[in-house]
Amino acid sequence: MKIAYTHHFGLPLDAVWKGIQDEEVLKKAIPGCQAFSQVEENVYHAEMGISVGPVKGMFTGQVRQADQEEPFFYRLFVKGKGAPGEIDAVAEMKLEEEDTGVKLTCTAEVQVTGVLASVGQRVMGGVAKLVIGQFFKTAEKEMGQMFSHS
Repeated sequence: MKIAYTHHFGLPLDAVWKGIQDEEVLKKAIPGCQAFSQVEENVYHAEMGISVGPVKGMFTGQVRQADQEEPFFYRLFVKGKGAPGEIDAVAEMKLEEEDTGVKLTCTAEVQVTGVLASVGQRVMGGVAKLVIGQFFKTAEKEMGQMFSHS
């Protein structure tokens, strides 16, 4: 299943790049995040609870950032499992400077198993976009606070 999402940040490029790499910003921005900690460089252990429509449960997994081309591109590898099934995703994050801030484009290839697979791609795509949207809105708020203090 392919997912594409675009978010416009009203912040400078360096603030968005730093924020999207910041463990505290990520921890606060991941919806339902119970735990998020770095286990090695660019690799994080994550636990999150999701409750959106038919998709409910705790997921434990690993998030890895790779192929970073600061400050314009990186790849994200996400592997997670929980009662509702397993998620295996690869996302490409592209950042572009605009007059009003930064446009981030996320394109992901997602594979799911278990209950997640049985709810259907349309529902799953909707759930994924909702979770991604919440993540970026909260991340922007956190980045704004971080940027205003530095």
